[in-house]
Amino acid sequence: MIVDLAESYRHTEAGREAEALLAPCVQCGQCTFTCPTFRLLGDEWDGPRGRIYLIKQFLEGRNPDPEFFPPAYTLETLEGRSIGANLQLHLDRCLTCRSCETSCPQGVRYGRLLDLGRTLVEEEVPRPLKDRVARRAVRFFVPHPRRFSAMLRMGQILRPLLPAKLRARIPESRKAREWPKPVHARRMLVWQGCVQPALAPDINAAAARVLDRFGISLEPAGDHCCGAMSYHLAAVDEARAMMRKTIDMLWPHIQSGIEAIVLTASGCGTHFRDYGELLKDDPRYCDKARRVSALVKDISEVILAEWPAFPEHDLPAPVSPLRIAFQSSCSLQHGEKLNGIVEKLLKRAGYKLMPVQYPFMCCGAAGTYSILQRELSVSLRKQKLKTLLAGKPMAIATANIGCLAHLALAAPVPVHHWIEFLDERLPFGPRDRPAKPAKT
Repeated sequence: MIVDLAESYRHTEAGREAEALLAPCVQCGQCTFTCPTFRLLGDEWDGPRGRIYLIKQFLEGRNPDPEFFPPAYTLETLEGRSIGANLQLHLDRCLTCRSCETSCPQGVRYGRLLDLGRTLVEEEVPRPLKDRVARRAVRFFVPHPRRFSAMLRMGQILRPLLPAKLRARIPESRKAREWPKPVHARRMLVWQGCVQPALAPDINAAAARVLDRFGISLEPAGDHCCGAMSYHLAAVDEARAMMRKTIDMLWPHIQSGIEAIVLTASGCGTHFRDYGELLKDDPRYCDKARRVSALVKDISEVILAEWPAFPEHDLPAPVSPLRIAFQSSCSLQHGEKLNGIVEKLLKRAGYKLMPVQYPFMCCGAAGTYSILQRELSVSLRKQKLKTLLAGKPMAIATANIGCLAHLALAAPVPVHHWIEFLDERLPFGPRDRPAKPAKT
């Protein structure tokens, strides 16, 4: 794609990066039919090809008001009517699921282009007061664990008194079980994050119990957001401040010799892996950021590497394998590119995985999307649950806290992180494995 940058972007770092990101795109449309919002709305502007073209026009100096788009390039809805392109609206509607990246034959880095486009548009396009207040409120509460936890607990206390519609949006309380004591020479760090300790506190505890069986002590760290939420809401300076704070908090642990920084939330894991690139222009933090990114591992990667050391016959034979539908979160399969690992581990543990159609489709959680784009989010969840429940599973497993919380509000079966299921099936470890009888 040839881009004729407007003078205001021609000699800027952002303009040059955007031009390089746009260049591989040939507008072939192979990404379109793996885009959840296009499949839901049937609107090219709500697909990656349309959004890429909108960003291109913006960078070339088109006036980004709601009716700026010229009739010379009009895409049609399924009903055949022209779309008056509202650049900000269609960028906001994107889930950032990055399914289009997986299906793109040219390797277009759509996720990075989208974040860059959102940031540039945010600087030039004033938002309505209602939108500004909503986005600021999300950024004030959600990335801060104490504020979020207090707000959640208050909602859970008042839940029985609330109207049905509000009650349906408040998740039920979950409890954490025992976290094993750090007794092993091998040490890893697990990122706690912002919302997971309040929404599902047993996820990281389950990860610690599983790794304890493999002779690894998992130590908790982090009491704030990794920066992903603010970054995807185009609050880049705020996001970078959170990233620097995260690095400062992690650095003493890194210097002490931890093996890895383990992530049980694939959304956070995707962002952590980008630290090195996102802070590459920061002379104080660029090297540290690259080191952090290099140490990041999803919990599934760690277990896959460790499990071969323990024979599978140590597992008790399942009386009746639990039927599970696995919802592979977008950040796991499209962001971290770890498709298939969790499924392999669950099958090895004795679970029966039910087939799920359209596994690339997003559930609609997508970070703050379920808050700021409520109607679309609920529609996507309804479609996702239909495919997840088609095989009549007894439970749903997922790999990201946002997906878990979003699906659990409407699913008729339990929804848990997959590591919690694995914890139930790995009863013995190096410390608690029963001693073999002495030979006589």
